[in-house]
Amino acid sequence: MRRFALLALILLVIMMPTAWAGSIILVLSDESAPYAEFSSALHETLRGSGWHIATRARAPFSGPASPRHDLIVTAGSQALRNVLASGGSTPVIATLLPRQSYEQIIADSPPPRPRLTAITLDQPGSRQASFLRHLLPDHKRVGILLSEETRGSTTLLRQQLSAVGLSLDSESASDNPGGLLGALNALLPRVQLLLAEPDGTIYKRDNIKAILVTSYRHQRPVVAYSAAFVKAGAFAALYTTPTQIAGQTAELILGSTPLPVGAIPPSMFAISINQNVAHALGLGVPDEITIRQGMLAERESR
Repeated sequence: MRRFALLALILLVIMMPTAWAGSIILVLSDESAPYAEFSSALHETLRGSGWHIATRARAPFSGPASPRHDLIVTAGSQALRNVLASGGSTPVIATLLPRQSYEQIIADSPPPRPRLTAITLDQPGSRQASFLRHLLPDHKRVGILLSEETRGSTTLLRQQLSAVGLSLDSESASDNPGGLLGALNALLPRVQLLLAEPDGTIYKRDNIKAILVTSYRHQRPVVAYSAAFVKAGAFAALYTTPTQIAGQTAELILGSTPLPVGAIPPSMFAISINQNVAHALGLGVPDEITIRQGMLAERESR
């Protein structure tokens, strides 16, 4: 499936008009699997386009790009931090980071800054609403945990969920195990599912197991934002793969219009469902293909 998606992206990019070509520095936060997948897909997609990619991984990015480099692409939050700390005016496309992290990095990086485009991991609220409606049509009450950084960012999501007949309830969670579980135990009885957003303050590695176990005790499915989260025990996830992000990055690079400024959502998405968790919770759900088809048909009808 991944090979077919990559081939489709390559064919799409080949057919796109190339505005100009040049040299790219690709800076990876580390050499772990997601960044390696992104790097491989970007190299493959831009092969033969006239763009040359020089990859820098693991070692900190030191010094601004030389004048012969036309663009910097970063993968992950740390890579963007390193690039902005180095100075320079070379345009940057930042990828594979949550919007919350992007906004914090920008706040911590004093101007002047280069022209910056960020493809964030956060799914658009309208897409999340459509996914939830097709995934669990009888689950109307959605819950979300908020951190200090995300507390004021739910207005638009609430409106988009409301547009498809869903309600959003929230609980603020402090950055400690007791505060987190207290908020979770207060929220879960009021809702029918927990929507996990890519908030690194709440959904960090040390908290995931406790969140999943507590949600299971309340018999509430967790709808998450990554395939890894589903493998860990979440019920389902709507997310964008590194290969899909690489395809969107290539489209921006090869496009005939200037790069947009600021954060943009991922244009493509993937779906993962943990059937074992569905069975344990007594949930009958459509398969991924049926849900995707319903979401795409709904988008086309707008």
